[in-house]
Amino acid sequence: MPISRNDVLAWLKAVAQVLAENREYLVQLDSAIGDADHGANMDRGFQSIMGKMDEINDKDIGTIFKTAAMTLISTVGGASGPLYGTFFLQAGTKTAGKMELTIQEWAVVLEAALAGIVMRGKAELNDKTMVDALTPAVEALKKAVGDGKFQSEALAICAEAARQGMEATIPLVARKGRASYLGERSAGHQDPGATSSYLMLKTAAEIWKNA
Repeated sequence: MPISRNDVLAWLKAVAQVLAENREYLVQLDSAIGDADHGANMDRGFQSIMGKMDEINDKDIGTIFKTAAMTLISTVGGASGPLYGTFFLQAGTKTAGKMELTIQEWAVVLEAALAGIVMRGKAELNDKTMVDALTPAVEALKKAVGDGKFQSEALAICAEAARQGMEATIPLVARKGRASYLGERSAGHQDPGATSSYLMLKTAAEIWKNA
């Protein structure tokens, strides 16, 4: 079954709820190696997206994603706004005019979103950023789709790869962002951006498993 526009809207609503529930957890992670504002910023950004739902609930997926992008860019502080804004902007470009997505198309969307983040943030794998969760997630999803996995299983595999990537940031020394100022002291802490990225993909797997 394809991922419909309504499924995309349901995902954004669920992500907003998950980020609200994990606000303090993300703040706690960020307080160790950042500005202690990641949870508050992400929560505020997605609550602002919720305020736009009446405007976008009858629009195509591309418009939904682009509206989310511009909302995040305008309301989220620090690096998260531009990076997550880029994620959704690239997603919106790939889904322009579409009312539903196949799992193959979603893999293409995620790959484009990751490429946009890499270009914007200049981060690479093992820099201790959201890229460390998204890169293995994209690769795992592409492989699962190529192997002919059912949609629900492919999404679960994607989320699990993101979780492993997120946890793999713990021993890393940060090479990008505020955390890089700490040098060796950044090791031993889980990256908050990788964590919020994982939460988004985990939520997609849960919301879309029956799509």
